[in-house]
Amino acid sequence: MRTLLVVVGVIAAALILLGLLLEAARWLMIIGAVALLAVFVLAVVKSRRVLTRQH
Repeated sequence: MRTLLVVVGVIAAALILLGLLLEAARWLMIIGAVALLAVFVLAVVKSRRVLTRQH
């Protein structure tokens, strides 16, 4: 009986950690996408400034 409780506890802890890691990975992907979008917008703005200075 004690072994069964230990096994269930280990499986529960593993599932909790897996859930936390997946949640963290999802937020990291969202933050990465926002950062990528910001870099793209800044690149477009800077390239337009350079093009308008040349004319």
